[in-house]
Amino acid sequence: MHFTLLQIATGADSTNSVTAGNAAPEPISLLDLAMAGGWAMIPLVVLSIAGIYIFVERFLALKKAESSSSTMFVDKIKGMVLAGDVTGARLLCAQTNTPVSRMLSKGISRIGNPLKDIEAAIENVGKIEVSALEKNLSALATVAGAAPMMGFLGTVTGMIQAFIAIAQAEGSVSPKLLSSGIYEAMVTTAAGLIIGLPAYVGYNYLVSKMDKIVHSMEYSAIEFMDLLQEPQL
Repeated sequence: MHFTLLQIATGADSTNSVTAGNAAPEPISLLDLAMAGGWAMIPLVVLSIAGIYIFVERFLALKKAESSSSTMFVDKIKGMVLAGDVTGARLLCAQTNTPVSRMLSKGISRIGNPLKDIEAAIENVGKIEVSALEKNLSALATVAGAAPMMGFLGTVTGMIQAFIAIAQAEGSVSPKLLSSGIYEAMVTTAAGLIIGLPAYVGYNYLVSKMDKIVHSMEYSAIEFMDLLQEPQL
């Protein structure tokens, strides 16, 4: 009887030890992971903030320019010019603060000059407007390319530090020391990809949006030049 109770107690103790050994590890918060990334997380945070700011600012600017490039505005200008209301057309362009309105306003102000001069004036304004639309897009592309590279650099330096710690450890190296050094080094690679991939997608989205706006600007300029070449003008 005493031997049986001893077996039961021993079995219970072994069961408790196995349960304690197989206990689920405590979850690691995102803040702890970010802090484990080391110095490389600082420029990655700066790049992420810059990428978000540039994307939002350019998205709003392109959305405003895209909404203003509708055919309704161009049709109104054409109607006014055909009716001889050049002053009203210029006033409407002045009230509409958009790339297309500024292009057409320059063309309207040159009415009476040779068509080549009018076309050159419109093209010059168009180049200025396109340059303004492209503002900071190259910076967003830089964020998309630099963030993964910065993350990889942080991983390389972290791995070097981990192996230095392993080399300096006396006796056998524990798996905990090896795994903790590696996962801390890999944090920066993950952070760089998390920042770089959305920035890359956002850059291509803004470029495609800008291409549509530029096409609409070119179409509006062609329509206006065709209008000036009609016999009644």
